[in-house]
Amino acid sequence: MKIAIIGAGAIGSVVAGYLTKASVDVVLIGRKDQVDAINKNGLKLAGARGNETIRVKALTKLDKEYDLVIFTVKTQDLEEAYAHNSEFLENCLVLSTQNGVQGDNILSSHFLPERMYSSIVMFGATYIKPGEVTFNFEGDWILGKPYLPVDPKAHEIAEILKKAFPVAVVMNIMGMKWLKLFVNFNNCLPALTGKSMQETFADIDLCKLSILLLKEGVDIVQKANIELVSLPQFPKEKIFGLINMPIDQAAGIINKTLTGLSKEPLYGSILQSIMRKRTSEIDFINGEVVHLAHGMRHEAPLNERVVSLVHRVEREGRFFNFEIVKKEFNLN
Repeated sequence: MKIAIIGAGAIGSVVAGYLTKASVDVVLIGRKDQVDAINKNGLKLAGARGNETIRVKALTKLDKEYDLVIFTVKTQDLEEAYAHNSEFLENCLVLSTQNGVQGDNILSSHFLPERMYSSIVMFGATYIKPGEVTFNFEGDWILGKPYLPVDPKAHEIAEILKKAFPVAVVMNIMGMKWLKLFVNFNNCLPALTGKSMQETFADIDLCKLSILLLKEGVDIVQKANIELVSLPQFPKEKIFGLINMPIDQAAGIINKTLTGLSKEPLYGSILQSIMRKRTSEIDFINGEVVHLAHGMRHEAPLNERVVSLVHRVEREGRFFNFEIVKKEFNLN
């Protein structure tokens, strides 16, 4: 199976690098600065699997048809990525990897349901600069179909991806994506502070804020009668346990978990986009809950506030210090 990966950011680079190392036929599609760096110096990966440089084939757009195309751009960049490569996307299978729950909906306007596969990436990576990525921590690659039952092709794709990553094929990928949405909910706070996850969540008050955002988000999703489905190694009870225990206790768990997630600085997907002076996926993470609330004529004021502040950071290019964030949410 010939594979193309569209998106040479953190996840796309990690996937392309380790699949190439596993002798899978892969091409990585990225922006010109990324492609030039990779073709000149190789793809430099550091972190959980050690430091190495891997020679990966990289192009600025698809040059032919591929059997499987994996979209690893952020949700907000999917339409542009499709349009840029549409000439060779007529007959391929397609696999989404985006955070949030809208990636498959966007791709469904271009691909038939039987050609679509969806996934949840539980490993973490940080984009350093073109051609250089840190692989922060290992995790499952969860694979399914968004609109139809899992078919034999899903297992065929999984067997190829298993050459480089632990892969689980599941039945209810969409219910799991809603749960993963809440796993990503904390990414908004480093995006406000401009600090790593470790630095941000060393502050116990910001850990408390993360719990308040989570409680509000889960409440809205439950009001919408959306079922959260446990991930293979992350049961939904972890989320419900956090929002139902005393906030000081829950904040302590957030503090311990997120400050110890990676030896290398971990910035989260939203902040990484802002640091690259690109729009972030905040509207598809915390903003998804805000949109859902408005559709039911409910309010999600904490998440609406955090979305507004992240957009302000995007516009102005300036981060907030911890005390200002606390004041914005009445935590002082």
